Amino acid sequence: MLKTKYKDEIVPSLMKEFGYKTVMQVPKLQKIVINQGVGQAIADKKLLESGIKELTDIAGQKAVLTYSSKDISNFKLRKNMPIGIMVTLRQDRMYEFLERLIAVALPRIRDFKGINAKLDGRGNYTLGITEQIIFPEIDLDKISKIMGLQVSFVTSAKTDEEALALLKNFGLPFKTSKN
Repeated sequence: MLKTKYKDEIVPSLMKEFGYKTVMQVPKLQKIVINQGVGQAIADKKLLESGIKELTDIAGQKAVLTYSSKDISNFKLRKNMPIGIMVTLRQDRMYEFLERLIAVALPRIRDFKGINAKLDGRGNYTLGITEQIIFPEIDLDKISKIMGLQVSFVTSAKTDEEALALLKNFGLPFKTSKN
């Protein structure tokens, strides 16, 4: 399991690479947030229900609705309208989801050459997935609409370099810069 791999292999490897003095300095994965924006939900409320079910199946934890924070007349959007779905994973569920993402879901993407290594500057990484059907938990017959989602990896790393090393050690298939 990835949690034991983190303790037994990744921590010593990162301590050696970055010269940390204690185990507490080693960056760790704090949470994974899976987020899906459902802009079409303004017109079709059934998209939200199917989206919640799909995200709950993918994450193994109940997904919650997110609501708009302000009115935007061009999009026919009112304040406090349900507009997205999210789920936050921590501890064992987080590691279990990460394992399934790396081993099962990402290899199912067509023409997959790796994921971009662009972090946010604070040691966090967001992976955009264009189709939710790459997850084996999704039943293709019950899908009403193919939608994308974002998977955000929140780490305790101070720099992007440390976070990238952590995520690479977990096994995320980043593109090599030689391409």
